[in-house]
Amino acid sequence: MDRAVFYSNAWFSSLPRHAADALLEASVPVSVAAGGLLFRQGDPVGAGSHAFFGVAGGVLKLSIFNADGDEAILALVEPGNWFGGVSTLDQQPRGHCAIALEDAEVLAVSVERFDALMRDAAFAGAMARLVATRLRLAYGSLAGAALQGTRARVARRIATLAHGDVSQSAEGRTTISTSQDALAMMLGISRQTLSKELQALVKLGAIRLRYGHIEIDDMALLLSATETRAD
Repeated sequence: MDRAVFYSNAWFSSLPRHAADALLEASVPVSVAAGGLLFRQGDPVGAGSHAFFGVAGGVLKLSIFNADGDEAILALVEPGNWFGGVSTLDQQPRGHCAIALEDAEVLAVSVERFDALMRDAAFAGAMARLVATRLRLAYGSLAGAALQGTRARVARRIATLAHGDVSQSAEGRTTISTSQDALAMMLGISRQTLSKELQALVKLGAIRLRYGHIEIDDMALLLSATETRAD
């Protein structure tokens, strides 16, 4: 397993060297086959369980399911990112599932090892910043759902994915490989509604639709579409 991918992640690279080394040393490799679950919604987090995770390869989706089995995708976690901090900190049951979209390699840190890492002030401060960043992203999504129109929400989500859904790197990509079905589940809208809004963004000149991916032609136009207010 190549651990070098973590050093390109903004949060991990901000750790002091001793804290970064300690985190890697505290982790063990876990393989998750495509479609497999790393953990389930409602799983307990307790002594002996894997609790905090870093993605070394592959992509996982964080999803919630209602009683009827309907799925909403909260985020995609790409290589270099760490997640699972909230449930690890409060040791409450998982609020979502983590599912591999493709064969994935993950580094897992147990509750005991995580607690030991948290005794280091530098690591504890970094965890506070990580959780705060994730909360800010979550609140932004909630505000967008409440105040923006559907087209603006679609444009905002595409722009977010361009920078890495949870990593939000400074350098954005121009190709989004997320499927349209997955994008609809992220937004909580129908596939038909998504198709209509994507076509509107195509006519605007912001994006192009290609088989299996979306290409961003003009990020400025895409961002301008995020300013549309809810009806």
